[in-house]
Amino acid sequence: MPDLKDKSIIVTGAGRGIGATIAKALAADGAKLTIADRTEADAQQVAEAIRAARGSAIAVTVDVRDRAAVRRMIDEAVKAHGRLDVIFNNAGIAQTKPFLDITEDDWHTVNDVNALGVLIGMQEAIKTFRKQGGGGKIVNTASIAGKQGYEPLAHYSASKFAVVALTQAAARGFGKDGITANAICPGVVATEMWKIIDQGFRDTGITKSENEAFDMFAAGAVLGRPSRPDDLVGVARFLASSDSDFMTGQSLLVDGGMVFA
Repeated sequence: MPDLKDKSIIVTGAGRGIGATIAKALAADGAKLTIADRTEADAQQVAEAIRAARGSAIAVTVDVRDRAAVRRMIDEAVKAHGRLDVIFNNAGIAQTKPFLDITEDDWHTVNDVNALGVLIGMQEAIKTFRKQGGGGKIVNTASIAGKQGYEPLAHYSASKFAVVALTQAAARGFGKDGITANAICPGVVATEMWKIIDQGFRDTGITKSENEAFDMFAAGAVLGRPSRPDDLVGVARFLASSDSDFMTGQSLLVDGGMVFA
C-alpha cells in the first residue's frame, strides 16, 4: 500500500475518465482529494462517490486556462486539507483534424487547455509548494502522442509534446526545492475522449464505422487490448507516493506496448 494517507492531492479533469478513476483509487488509499473539473455536476458526483466510500474529497469547478480559477482551486484544497502535497494536471481535450485543415482556432482550442493549462497548474502549484517550505509532487498527463506525432492529431500531439517538455523543464528548475515533476503517457484508453477522437475520424472521412479508429490504434498494443482507465492507477499511486521521491523529469509510457521509447 503506498504511503498516501492524509496526503492532499488535486486531480484536474477528475469528473470522468482517467482522472475520476485515479482520484477514486488515491482516495481509497487514504489521500484527501480535491476533485477539479470544468463541469460542476461531474466533479460533485465523483466527490460524493468518494465520500460514500468513506473517503475524503471536495469538488471544485475550474477552467485550467484561467489562472485565477486555478489559484482558487489550489487555495480551496489548502483550506480544506491543510496543505497541498501532489497535483495531477490531468485535464485535457482532443480534436481530430487532417493536418492541412488545422486552423489557428483549432490550435488554440487544444493547446490552451492541454499545454497552457498544464503550465498554469504547475506554476501555481510550485508557488504553493515553496510557500509551504518546499517539497511537492507534480504529475502531468501526457500521451503516446507526446512521444510520436500523429497526422490526424497533429495539434493534439504538439500539445502533449509540450507537456513532456514542461515536465522536464520544471524538474530541472525546481529539484533544488524538493519538487518533483513527472508525466504519465497513456495509450488508447476507453474513455469519453476517445469517443470524441473516433467521431472526429468519421466526421473527416478518415474512417467510416464507429470504433474503427479506436480499434485501428489499439491494435498496436503488444499486450493485445486497448487500455482501461484502471491501467493507469498503479503508476499514479507510485508517482504520488514517496516510492518515487528520487524520480523526476520522466514521462512514463503506460500503453500496453504501443510505443517503445
